[in-house]
Amino acid sequence: EVQLQASGGGLVQAGGSLRLSCVAAGPASDDYGIGWFRQAPGKAREGIACISGREYGRLTWYTDSAKDRFIVSRDNARNTAYLQMNYLTPEDTAAYYCAAPLSPRCGVATMTATSKFTDSWGRGTQVTVSS
Repeated sequence: EVQLQASGGGLVQAGGSLRLSCVAAGPASDDYGIGWFRQAPGKAREGIACISGREYGRLTWYTDSAKDRFIVSRDNARNTAYLQMNYLTPEDTAAYYCAAPLSPRCGVATMTATSKFTDSWGRGTQVTVSS
Protein backbone atom coordinates (compact mmCIF):
# COMPACT_ATOMS: atom_id res chain seq x y z
CA GLU A 1 0.00 0.00 0.00
CA VAL A 2 1.51 3.29 -1.07
CA GLN A 3 1.71 6.00 1.57
CA LEU A 4 0.95 9.53 0.40
CA GLN A 5 1.18 12.78 2.37
CA ALA A 6 -0.36 16.09 1.37
CA SER A 7 1.10 19.51 2.18
CA GLY A 8 0.98 23.11 1.02
CA GLY A 9 -2.27 24.32 2.51
CA GLY A 10 -2.76 27.72 4.06
CA LEU A 11 -4.91 30.83 4.30
CA VAL A 12 -5.78 32.60 1.06
CA GLN A 13 -8.25 35.26 0.02
CA ALA A 14 -11.15 34.47 -2.27
CA GLY A 15 -10.01 34.52 -5.87
CA GLY A 16 -6.50 33.47 -4.93
CA SER A 17 -4.51 30.34 -5.72
CA LEU A 18 -2.68 27.59 -3.87
CA ARG A 19 -0.65 24.61 -4.99
CA LEU A 20 -0.82 21.47 -2.89
CA SER A 21 1.82 18.76 -3.02
CA CYS A 22 1.47 15.05 -2.42
CA VAL A 23 4.64 13.09 -1.74
CA ALA A 24 4.74 9.32 -1.98
CA ALA A 25 6.90 7.25 0.35
CA GLY A 26 9.03 4.54 -1.18
CA PRO A 27 10.38 3.97 -4.71
CA ALA A 28 9.08 6.17 -7.51
CA SER A 29 6.24 4.58 -9.44
CA ASP A 30 3.47 5.72 -11.75
CA ASP A 31 1.59 2.44 -11.71
CA TYR A 32 -1.05 3.80 -9.35
CA GLY A 33 -3.39 6.74 -9.62
CA ILE A 34 -3.29 9.67 -7.22
CA GLY A 35 -6.52 11.19 -5.99
CA TRP A 36 -7.22 14.42 -4.17
CA PHE A 37 -9.97 14.52 -1.59
CA ARG A 38 -11.28 17.09 0.82
CA GLN A 39 -13.45 17.21 3.90
CA ALA A 40 -15.14 20.34 5.20
CA PRO A 41 -16.40 20.52 8.79
CA GLY A 42 -19.65 18.62 9.18
CA LYS A 43 -19.48 17.21 5.67
CA ALA A 44 -18.49 13.90 4.17
CA ARG A 45 -15.13 13.48 2.50
CA GLU A 46 -15.36 13.97 -1.27
CA GLY A 47 -13.07 13.21 -4.16
CA ILE A 48 -12.29 16.29 -6.25
CA ALA A 49 -9.49 15.41 -8.68
CA CYS A 50 -7.47 12.44 -9.79
CA ILE A 51 -4.68 11.50 -12.16
CA SER A 52 -4.54 7.91 -13.39
CA GLY A 53 -1.60 5.59 -13.47
CA ARG A 54 0.69 5.07 -16.45
CA GLU A 55 -1.38 2.20 -17.86
CA TYR A 56 -4.28 4.60 -18.32
CA GLY A 57 -2.26 7.38 -19.88
CA ARG A 58 -2.43 9.62 -16.82
CA LEU A 59 -6.08 10.33 -17.52
CA THR A 60 -7.40 13.08 -15.27
CA TRP A 61 -10.79 13.40 -13.63
CA TYR A 62 -12.39 16.32 -11.80
CA THR A 63 -15.58 16.77 -9.89
CA ASP A 64 -17.84 19.54 -11.20
CA SER A 65 -16.75 22.03 -8.55
CA ALA A 66 -13.09 21.57 -9.50
CA LYS A 67 -13.42 21.62 -13.28
CA ASP A 68 -11.91 24.68 -14.96
CA ARG A 69 -10.35 25.80 -11.65
CA PHE A 70 -8.10 22.97 -10.43
CA ILE A 71 -5.33 21.15 -12.26
CA VAL A 72 -3.86 17.85 -11.12
CA SER A 73 -0.42 16.74 -12.27
CA ARG A 74 2.38 14.41 -11.24
CA ASP A 75 6.15 14.38 -11.43
CA ASN A 76 7.27 10.79 -11.20
CA ALA A 77 10.95 11.71 -10.96
CA ARG A 78 10.13 13.52 -7.72
CA ASN A 79 7.52 10.96 -6.62
CA THR A 80 5.18 13.90 -6.17
CA ALA A 81 1.76 14.95 -7.38
CA TYR A 82 0.34 18.44 -7.36
CA LEU A 83 -3.06 20.09 -7.18
CA GLN A 84 -3.04 23.62 -8.54
CA MET A 85 -6.11 25.40 -7.22
CA ASN A 86 -7.19 28.68 -8.80
CA TYR A 87 -10.11 31.07 -8.25
CA LEU A 88 -10.62 29.74 -4.76
CA THR A 89 -13.85 30.50 -2.92
CA PRO A 90 -14.83 30.13 0.76
CA GLU A 91 -16.65 26.93 -0.26
CA ASP A 92 -13.23 25.39 -0.96
CA THR A 93 -12.32 25.64 2.72
CA ALA A 94 -11.56 22.11 3.93
CA ALA A 95 -8.87 19.68 4.95
CA TYR A 96 -7.30 18.26 1.80
CA TYR A 97 -5.88 14.77 1.46
CA CYS A 98 -4.23 12.70 -1.23
CA ALA A 99 -4.54 8.96 -1.56
CA ALA A 100 -4.09 6.20 -4.10
CA PRO A 101 -7.57 5.40 -5.42
CA LEU A 102 -8.86 1.84 -5.29
CA SER A 103 -8.31 1.60 -9.05
CA PRO A 104 -5.41 3.10 -11.04
CA ARG A 105 -8.00 4.42 -13.50
CA CYS A 106 -9.64 7.60 -12.26
CA GLY A 107 -13.37 8.15 -12.43
CA VAL A 108 -16.37 9.06 -10.33
CA ALA A 109 -17.03 5.49 -9.20
CA THR A 110 -13.41 4.95 -8.16
CA MET A 111 -13.26 8.21 -6.26
CA THR A 112 -16.60 7.62 -4.53
CA ALA A 113 -15.56 4.13 -3.44
CA THR A 114 -12.17 5.36 -2.27
CA SER A 115 -13.79 8.10 -0.18
CA LYS A 116 -16.12 5.56 1.41
CA PHE A 117 -13.87 2.59 2.01
CA THR A 118 -10.37 3.96 2.68
CA ASP A 119 -9.48 3.76 6.37
CA SER A 120 -6.12 5.55 6.55
CA TRP A 121 -5.94 9.11 5.25
CA GLY A 122 -2.83 10.65 6.71
CA ARG A 123 -2.66 14.08 8.30
CA GLY A 124 -4.12 16.19 5.48
CA THR A 125 -3.43 19.86 4.86
CA GLN A 126 -5.84 22.66 5.77
CA VAL A 127 -6.99 25.15 3.16
CA THR A 128 -8.88 28.19 4.40
CA VAL A 129 -10.32 30.70 1.97
CA SER A 130 -11.43 34.02 3.38
CA SER A 131 -14.14 36.14 1.75
